[in-house]
Amino acid sequence: MNRLFNKDLWDEIIESISSNGFRTIITAFGVFWGIFILVLLLCASNGFQNGIKGQFEGTSSNSIFIWTQGISKAYNGKPKNRWYNFKLKDVQAIEQNVPGLKTISPRNRLGGWGSSTIISHEENNASLTVEADFPELITQWAMDIQKGRYLNQSDIDLKRKICIIGYGAVDDLFKKNEEVIGSYIKIQGVSFKVVGVYKDATMIGKRNFDLQKKIFVPFTTFSQVFNYGDRVGYFFITGEDGIPIKESKDKILEVLKKQHDIHPDDDRAIGTNGFYKAFEKFEMLFLALKSVSYFVGILILGSGVIGISNIMLIVIKERTKEIGVRRALGAKPSAIRKQILLESLFLTLTSGMAGIAFAAFIAFLANIMIDKIPKQDALLSNVSVDLPTVGIALLILVISGLFAGLIPAQTALKIKPIEALRTD
Repeated sequence: MNRLFNKDLWDEIIESISSNGFRTIITAFGVFWGIFILVLLLCASNGFQNGIKGQFEGTSSNSIFIWTQGISKAYNGKPKNRWYNFKLKDVQAIEQNVPGLKTISPRNRLGGWGSSTIISHEENNASLTVEADFPELITQWAMDIQKGRYLNQSDIDLKRKICIIGYGAVDDLFKKNEEVIGSYIKIQGVSFKVVGVYKDATMIGKRNFDLQKKIFVPFTTFSQVFNYGDRVGYFFITGEDGIPIKESKDKILEVLKKQHDIHPDDDRAIGTNGFYKAFEKFEMLFLALKSVSYFVGILILGSGVIGISNIMLIVIKERTKEIGVRRALGAKPSAIRKQILLESLFLTLTSGMAGIAFAAFIAFLANIMIDKIPKQDALLSNVSVDLPTVGIALLILVISGLFAGLIPAQTALKIKPIEALRTD
């Protein structure tokens, strides 16, 4: 270790590098540019990844929607092309047979998917979406309760005729400065008391204002008032953290098919969709972007390393007599090799660290500009790289520096003292 930090050795290395400053700078620029491009591409890749994930902010990405469709195969004496409905008892069947699930939310929508209903308050009317839900939904879909409260278990148990409305619906139904909490709205002629006003806090909600105009009522109240019985329109199911919902999907479908006498191979009878599918596609894209970043950056860095190696060979040629004298005076081959490798490593690391620092500075400026853009419109967010990535970049630099000095070092060891001393 003392030999590695020998002052005379490093004085000699510094003198050798600085003796031809312009040539050193030109040579080091290749490594500087290569690592700069590598880190900058990784910053952009991470920024894009953060930006895309931000678009799903507030939603549970490890979730799946499941709904009924027409049955396409006859089974157990029941014909094909029949229709059926999910039931509340399906929740218990799923809970008992499918591990790794955090939340199972049965849901209904008045009029079905894509439908809206005329809602009235005094002389005002609006066409709005009415959803029937359980309190757990708020853990799956972020809603900021701006006034009042959300659904609770007592609302479910007592079948209270209460509702929570979006702030967009408030503008459609209520006068300016009119008190909303405690007032009543009518859904198909039935009065519901407003106990809360919400704002959809998801990034999707910020983009789609219609999501701010929904009416949420207790599932049990909805079923009783609108004669839905124990029917369930669709399920919104979220998996436990660390357990991908796609791993539970097939088991969930198997349970539901058994519950409703559906042929095990009938893939059309149950519809599914989920944010996890979009995340999977994006994850593949992110992986491809990072792979391309490393590939391009390492190629450019490689050209810089070759440049350093070539310059080191020229340096060896210029110092042939010096190396011959040192060998004649008893310098060990390991000492010669160490000096060449350290010189190459120092040059590579110095230029590489400068490239990393410059890339970080550019990323800092980019983040300042991105912060001025509304979050829902920004495709990039938090353009940066983490410490492990910086560690990988430094490892690449060390390997590159050693590789750049390896061939020149071996060339220096082949120099014979007598022939070197004869060199002019």
